[in-house]
Amino acid sequence: MTIHLARDRRLAALLFLLSLAPFAGAAEYVMDPDWPKPLPEDIEWGQVPNVTIDHEGYIYAFHRSEPPVLKFDPEGNLVDSWGGEWIQRPHGFRVTPDGNIWATDYHRQLGNTISLFDTKGNLLKRLGAAGFTGAGPNTFDGPADVVQAGNGDFFVADGHWNNRIVKFDSQGRYLMEWGKRGSGPGEFNLPHTLVIDQRGRLLVGDRGNERIQIFDQDGNYITEWDQFGWPSGMFIDGNDILYVADYQSLRGVTYGSAETGEVMGFIEGSEPEGVVVDADGNVYTGEVTGGEGGDGMIIRKFIRQ
Repeated sequence: MTIHLARDRRLAALLFLLSLAPFAGAAEYVMDPDWPKPLPEDIEWGQVPNVTIDHEGYIYAFHRSEPPVLKFDPEGNLVDSWGGEWIQRPHGFRVTPDGNIWATDYHRQLGNTISLFDTKGNLLKRLGAAGFTGAGPNTFDGPADVVQAGNGDFFVADGHWNNRIVKFDSQGRYLMEWGKRGSGPGEFNLPHTLVIDQRGRLLVGDRGNERIQIFDQDGNYITEWDQFGWPSGMFIDGNDILYVADYQSLRGVTYGSAETGEVMGFIEGSEPEGVVVDADGNVYTGEVTGGEGGDGMIIRKFIRQ
């Protein structure tokens, strides 16, 4: 059974690559083998489930080693690290509109929290009961991602075991939730990643159902897209382009219109769980699989040509 599944996934990936041939004018990307620079001897890379970029252009790797947050300048030099006292099992990591960073910890025995930090690693806010699982207004079970709206409201993909989206106001007060396990509209099978587009719509990467579901901010279902594979990570750039990381079906990063969902191209050469894009259009990916082809790389930069 495992052999057949692997073969079917590789065949699907090949057919997908062939389908991209007609995309005229798609951007080209080349991996930068010298980014990032080597880490100090006292820091070892762990799995990188997520990457993000702050308003000053610094790139962050959220990795499963100590310390869990590594901050790099655009040239790939490590300039700061933090987070070890707060994070047990890194997962979601996303910059807010006001420049802070939400982080999720999905460790079932020690974590199940979401934390808001400034870019220097100072803890600003924390929700969840560390070490406790639940599905209440302030308990989680495997929180996967957080995204914050312009008015300060934020949404939690409480995805690994609760299959729900939870909405809070800017002060962290519970407002509402929706979702249960299933495959219908508004149902989920591991809601894994969240973004808010320029129209204010909430995009939910419903990974286990191989789709992106789109809602308004009151949880009303709008539509869904199935052309982006198994969405593990998502990012929308300033040009309204949606980038989707998908390591499970060997598609790498698929990108397209955040408005219509039309696929524009594909960035191969990684098995990404997380993705982020800088102001120049360069793409950064984080991996948890140890690198495509076993090359050991778990964070990569792809330069837009």
